[in-house]
Amino acid sequence: MSQTCVVTGGAGFIGCAISPALARAFGRVVAIDNLHPQIHLRAERPAALDQKVELVVADVTEAATWDKLLASVTPDVVVHLAAETGTGQSLTEGTRHGLVNVVGTTQMLDAFARHEALPQRIVLTSSRAVYGEGAWVDASGTVVYPGQRSKSMLEQKIWDFPGLKCLPFEAPTTQVHPTSIYGSTKLAQEHVLISWALSFGVEAAIVRLQNVYGPGQSLNNPYTGIVSLFVRMAREKKSIPVYEDGAIIRDFVFIEDVAEAVVLAAANGAKEMIPFDIGEGTPTSILQLAELIARIYDAPAPHINGMFRNGDVRHASCKIERSCAHFGWVPKWSMERGVTALCKWIDGQLA
Repeated sequence: MSQTCVVTGGAGFIGCAISPALARAFGRVVAIDNLHPQIHLRAERPAALDQKVELVVADVTEAATWDKLLASVTPDVVVHLAAETGTGQSLTEGTRHGLVNVVGTTQMLDAFARHEALPQRIVLTSSRAVYGEGAWVDASGTVVYPGQRSKSMLEQKIWDFPGLKCLPFEAPTTQVHPTSIYGSTKLAQEHVLISWALSFGVEAAIVRLQNVYGPGQSLNNPYTGIVSLFVRMAREKKSIPVYEDGAIIRDFVFIEDVAEAVVLAAANGAKEMIPFDIGEGTPTSILQLAELIARIYDAPAPHINGMFRNGDVRHASCKIERSCAHFGWVPKWSMERGVTALCKWIDGQLA
């Protein structure tokens, strides 16, 4: 294919993972990344970024970045990965999240219009954080949206909403009520992109990712990657601390499965602008995750510490049948297989 693909945040975890497939699918691939030190220990090209990909070290929040790029590059497809991602961090660095996630998106779209360089398609990697606590159901079968767990509720160790049972997320039906500044900025990204794309006749494909993990994930970023954090503790023979009562639910999806979904969205697009949920499709408790990792390293059993983090949701998992049917995509990595692969990679990195 002779088309050109531009990838924002293209030197990050997901950007590197999708780079080989994009290099095969497109005639030219250009990655933009500011190589932020929170992700990159050294401001240099990552070894995992495919050599066929051109790397532009620049900031997506600056108009000059786009003016310079679009003077020589006309994108056919854009994969918009650039984002600040720390849920907890966003509570105290909301301006940074708003700047990168929202202004970075509007700067990009403004530049496409300004240079009359409209791509055929834009793929946005959004987040399960847009759902917040999502939908719950009571004993009568009535679906309700309880909203955010308050600080007072968490301090009293009331982890679940009394009398309610959580439901998995599903984009066409689950209402979005983010409970973190990060989630709010990701939802703003979605709204901005859809409004702009409909106005300019550009195709928008939005994928809402669950908890992505796997080889290549930053080991020095304290705000993301609970799986890699647990691995590092277990390899040091420490007991992994588990928040709340251990029954926090997440859907952990392996990086190779995510990369395949993103590349399919980039190459084939989406027939509708309703976002697509990307996860393994299996809910896993944080305690189950910690116990699996402890077993791999023969580390002490995890311990529940009753601590909590404001803005965290209690349950987050999704239904993936619609995404599988639309993209012809099926996740191939089970939790145990994926975590084992990550452990082996981290062992190699820290040896």
